[in-house]
Amino acid sequence: MTWLTNSSIGRKVVMSVTGAALVLFLLFHGSMNLVAIISEEGYNMICEFLGANWYAIVATMGLAFLMVVHILYAFILSIQNYRARGRERYAVNERQANVEWSSKNMLVLGLIIIGFLGLHLFNFWYKMQWVELRVNMGLLPHEAGMDAANGIKYIKDLFAQPVYAGLYLVWLGALWFHLTHGVWSALHSLGLNNNTWMPRVKVIANIISTLVVLMFAAVVVYYFGYALGATYAL
Repeated sequence: MTWLTNSSIGRKVVMSVTGAALVLFLLFHGSMNLVAIISEEGYNMICEFLGANWYAIVATMGLAFLMVVHILYAFILSIQNYRARGRERYAVNERQANVEWSSKNMLVLGLIIIGFLGLHLFNFWYKMQWVELRVNMGLLPHEAGMDAANGIKYIKDLFAQPVYAGLYLVWLGALWFHLTHGVWSALHSLGLNNNTWMPRVKVIANIISTLVVLMFAAVVVYYFGYALGATYAL
Protein backbone atom coordinates (compact mmCIF):
# COMPACT_ATOMS: atom_id res chain seq x y z
CA MET A 1 0.00 0.00 0.00
CA THR A 2 3.05 2.27 -0.04
CA TRP A 3 2.11 3.34 -3.57
CA LEU A 4 -0.68 5.43 -2.03
CA THR A 5 1.91 7.70 -0.45
CA ASN A 6 5.01 7.25 -2.62
CA SER A 7 3.59 7.54 -6.14
CA SER A 8 1.90 10.42 -7.91
CA ILE A 9 -0.99 8.18 -9.00
CA GLY A 10 -1.44 6.90 -5.45
CA ARG A 11 -1.61 10.44 -4.07
CA LYS A 12 -4.20 11.38 -6.68
CA VAL A 13 -6.28 8.34 -5.72
CA VAL A 14 -6.15 9.39 -2.04
CA MET A 15 -7.16 12.93 -3.04
CA SER A 16 -10.01 11.56 -5.15
CA VAL A 17 -11.39 9.19 -2.50
CA THR A 18 -11.19 11.70 0.36
CA GLY A 19 -12.62 14.42 -1.87
CA ALA A 20 -15.52 12.19 -2.94
CA ALA A 21 -16.30 11.40 0.71
CA LEU A 22 -16.28 15.10 1.59
CA VAL A 23 -18.60 15.88 -1.34
CA LEU A 24 -21.04 13.23 -0.09
CA PHE A 25 -20.96 14.92 3.31
CA LEU A 26 -21.64 18.31 1.70
CA LEU A 27 -24.66 16.83 -0.09
CA PHE A 28 -25.94 15.46 3.22
CA HIS A 29 -25.22 18.70 5.08
CA GLY A 30 -26.87 20.78 2.36
CA SER A 31 -29.97 18.57 2.41
CA MET A 32 -30.11 18.92 6.19
CA ASN A 33 -29.84 22.70 5.89
CA LEU A 34 -32.83 22.84 3.55
CA VAL A 35 -34.95 21.48 6.39
CA ALA A 36 -34.31 24.81 8.16
CA ILE A 37 -36.36 26.50 5.44
CA ILE A 38 -39.16 23.94 5.53
CA SER A 39 -39.46 23.43 9.30
CA GLU A 40 -37.53 25.21 12.03
CA GLU A 41 -38.65 22.65 14.58
CA GLY A 42 -37.61 19.82 12.30
CA TYR A 43 -34.18 21.36 11.82
CA ASN A 44 -33.64 21.65 15.57
CA MET A 45 -34.66 18.01 15.96
CA ILE A 46 -31.91 17.07 13.52
CA CYS A 47 -29.43 19.25 15.41
CA GLU A 48 -30.35 17.49 18.64
CA PHE A 49 -29.99 14.08 16.98
CA LEU A 50 -26.55 15.09 15.66
CA GLY A 51 -25.39 16.67 18.92
CA ALA A 52 -22.74 15.27 21.26
CA ASN A 53 -23.91 11.69 20.79
CA TRP A 54 -21.25 8.99 20.30
CA TYR A 55 -22.15 8.37 16.65
CA ALA A 56 -22.05 12.08 15.83
CA ILE A 57 -18.69 12.46 17.56
CA VAL A 58 -17.26 9.47 15.67
CA ALA A 59 -18.57 10.93 12.41
CA THR A 60 -17.03 14.33 13.27
CA MET A 61 -13.66 12.71 13.95
CA GLY A 62 -13.89 10.81 10.68
CA LEU A 63 -14.67 13.99 8.77
CA ALA A 64 -11.78 15.79 10.45
CA PHE A 65 -9.44 12.96 9.45
CA LEU A 66 -10.64 13.04 5.83
CA MET A 67 -10.24 16.82 5.72
CA VAL A 68 -6.70 16.75 7.13
CA VAL A 69 -5.62 14.01 4.71
CA HIS A 70 -7.23 15.83 1.77
CA ILE A 71 -5.52 19.12 2.64
CA LEU A 72 -2.15 17.46 3.30
CA TYR A 73 -2.18 15.62 -0.02
CA ALA A 74 -3.31 18.77 -1.82
CA PHE A 75 -0.20 20.58 -0.59
CA ILE A 76 2.03 17.61 -1.46
CA LEU A 77 0.65 17.40 -5.01
CA SER A 78 0.85 21.17 -5.48
CA ILE A 79 4.52 21.22 -4.45
CA GLN A 80 5.20 18.17 -6.62
CA ASN A 81 3.58 19.78 -9.66
CA TYR A 82 5.41 23.05 -9.03
CA ARG A 83 8.78 21.31 -8.95
CA ALA A 84 7.96 19.12 -11.96
CA ARG A 85 7.21 22.14 -14.16
CA GLY A 86 10.55 23.76 -13.40
CA ARG A 87 11.23 26.64 -15.73
CA GLU A 88 8.13 25.81 -17.77
CA ARG A 89 6.01 27.45 -15.07
CA TYR A 90 7.16 30.84 -16.38
CA ALA A 91 6.23 30.05 -19.98
CA VAL A 92 2.90 31.01 -21.49
CA ASN A 93 1.87 28.53 -24.15
CA GLU A 94 -1.27 27.28 -25.81
CA ARG A 95 -1.64 24.35 -23.42
CA GLN A 96 -1.62 26.65 -20.38
CA ALA A 97 -4.04 29.06 -22.02
CA ASN A 98 -6.56 26.25 -22.46
CA VAL A 99 -6.37 25.17 -18.82
CA GLU A 100 -9.45 26.21 -16.85
CA TRP A 101 -9.09 29.00 -14.30
CA SER A 102 -10.32 26.77 -11.46
CA SER A 103 -7.72 24.14 -12.35
CA LYS A 104 -4.87 26.66 -12.16
CA ASN A 105 -6.11 28.10 -8.86
CA MET A 106 -7.19 25.01 -6.92
CA LEU A 107 -4.74 25.65 -4.09
CA VAL A 108 -5.82 29.30 -3.71
CA LEU A 109 -9.48 28.30 -3.80
CA GLY A 110 -8.75 25.59 -1.25
CA LEU A 111 -7.08 28.07 1.10
CA ILE A 112 -10.10 30.40 0.85
CA ILE A 113 -12.40 27.48 1.64
CA ILE A 114 -10.26 26.44 4.63
CA GLY A 115 -10.33 29.98 6.00
CA PHE A 116 -14.09 30.24 5.80
CA LEU A 117 -14.44 26.68 7.11
CA GLY A 118 -12.77 27.88 10.31
CA LEU A 119 -15.28 30.72 10.51
CA HIS A 120 -18.15 28.30 9.88
CA LEU A 121 -16.95 25.90 12.58
CA PHE A 122 -16.69 28.76 15.06
CA ASN A 123 -20.21 30.03 14.28
CA PHE A 124 -21.91 26.64 14.51
CA TRP A 125 -19.89 23.59 15.63
CA TYR A 126 -18.05 25.45 18.41
CA LYS A 127 -21.31 26.87 19.80
CA MET A 128 -23.28 23.65 19.43
CA GLN A 129 -21.64 20.21 19.53
CA TRP A 130 -18.48 21.45 21.28
CA VAL A 131 -20.53 23.18 24.00
CA GLU A 132 -22.79 20.15 24.44
CA LEU A 133 -19.77 17.86 24.65
CA ARG A 134 -18.19 19.97 27.42
CA VAL A 135 -21.51 20.07 29.31
CA ASN A 136 -21.71 16.26 29.13
CA MET A 137 -18.15 16.03 30.45
CA GLY A 138 -19.00 18.32 33.36
CA LEU A 139 -16.68 21.08 32.15
CA LEU A 140 -19.56 23.54 31.74
CA PRO A 141 -22.76 24.00 33.77
CA HIS A 142 -25.96 22.49 32.37
CA GLU A 143 -27.35 25.97 31.67
CA ALA A 144 -24.53 26.64 29.19
CA GLY A 145 -25.90 23.96 26.89
CA MET A 146 -29.50 25.15 26.79
CA ASP A 147 -29.12 26.50 23.23
CA ALA A 148 -26.60 23.92 22.02
CA ALA A 149 -29.19 22.19 19.81
CA ASN A 150 -30.99 25.39 18.81
CA GLY A 151 -29.42 25.51 15.37
CA ILE A 152 -32.13 27.72 13.90
CA LYS A 153 -31.26 30.45 16.40
CA TYR A 154 -27.64 30.53 15.24
CA ILE A 155 -28.70 30.55 11.58
CA LYS A 156 -31.06 33.48 12.12
CA ASP A 157 -28.57 35.44 14.20
CA LEU A 158 -25.72 34.94 11.74
CA PHE A 159 -27.42 35.50 8.41
CA ALA A 160 -29.32 38.53 9.67
CA GLN A 161 -25.95 40.28 9.40
CA PRO A 162 -25.25 41.51 5.83
CA VAL A 163 -21.47 41.08 6.21
CA TYR A 164 -21.73 37.43 7.19
CA ALA A 165 -24.37 36.70 4.55
CA GLY A 166 -22.14 38.27 1.90
CA LEU A 167 -19.01 36.46 3.11
CA TYR A 168 -20.80 33.12 3.04
CA LEU A 169 -21.94 33.71 -0.54
CA VAL A 170 -18.36 34.57 -1.55
CA TRP A 171 -17.21 31.40 0.18
CA LEU A 172 -19.82 29.38 -1.72
CA GLY A 173 -18.61 30.91 -4.98
CA ALA A 174 -15.07 29.72 -4.24
CA LEU A 175 -16.48 26.33 -3.24
CA TRP A 176 -18.30 26.04 -6.58
CA PHE A 177 -15.15 26.64 -8.60
CA HIS A 178 -13.20 24.24 -6.38
CA LEU A 179 -15.82 21.50 -6.66
CA THR A 180 -16.37 21.76 -10.42
CA HIS A 181 -12.74 20.91 -11.07
CA GLY A 182 -12.33 18.70 -7.99
CA VAL A 183 -15.25 16.37 -8.80
CA TRP A 184 -14.14 16.17 -12.44
CA SER A 185 -10.55 15.42 -11.41
CA ALA A 186 -11.66 12.79 -8.87
CA LEU A 187 -13.80 10.91 -11.39
CA HIS A 188 -11.05 11.24 -13.98
CA SER A 189 -8.43 9.81 -11.58
CA LEU A 190 -10.73 6.93 -10.66
CA GLY A 191 -10.93 5.77 -14.27
CA LEU A 192 -13.75 7.69 -15.99
CA ASN A 193 -11.34 9.27 -18.45
CA ASN A 194 -12.12 7.88 -21.91
CA ASN A 195 -13.62 9.85 -24.79
CA THR A 196 -17.12 8.60 -23.99
CA TRP A 197 -17.09 9.56 -20.33
CA MET A 198 -15.06 12.77 -20.35
CA PRO A 199 -17.95 15.06 -21.47
CA ARG A 200 -20.36 13.25 -19.14
CA VAL A 201 -17.98 13.63 -16.19
CA LYS A 202 -17.80 17.37 -16.81
CA VAL A 203 -21.60 17.64 -16.76
CA ILE A 204 -21.83 15.47 -13.62
CA ALA A 205 -19.23 17.65 -11.86
CA ASN A 206 -21.12 20.84 -12.72
CA ILE A 207 -24.46 19.40 -11.58
CA ILE A 208 -23.11 18.14 -8.24
CA SER A 209 -21.20 21.38 -7.55
CA THR A 210 -24.18 23.57 -8.42
CA LEU A 211 -26.54 21.45 -6.31
CA VAL A 212 -24.26 21.65 -3.25
CA VAL A 213 -23.79 25.41 -3.53
CA LEU A 214 -27.48 26.13 -4.17
CA MET A 215 -28.56 24.14 -1.11
CA PHE A 216 -26.25 26.15 1.15
CA ALA A 217 -26.92 29.48 -0.57
CA ALA A 218 -30.70 28.99 -0.30
CA VAL A 219 -30.47 29.05 3.51
CA VAL A 220 -28.26 32.15 3.52
CA VAL A 221 -30.53 34.08 1.14
CA TYR A 222 -33.75 32.90 2.79
CA TYR A 223 -32.77 33.93 6.32
CA PHE A 224 -31.14 37.16 5.21
CA GLY A 225 -34.40 38.00 3.46
CA TYR A 226 -36.32 36.87 6.54
CA ALA A 227 -34.34 39.28 8.73
CA LEU A 228 -34.68 42.06 6.18
CA GLY A 229 -38.44 41.59 6.03
CA ALA A 230 -38.70 41.57 9.81
CA THR A 231 -36.71 44.82 9.98
CA TYR A 232 -38.96 46.62 7.51
CA ALA A 233 -42.04 45.23 9.24
CA LEU A 234 -41.00 47.11 12.34
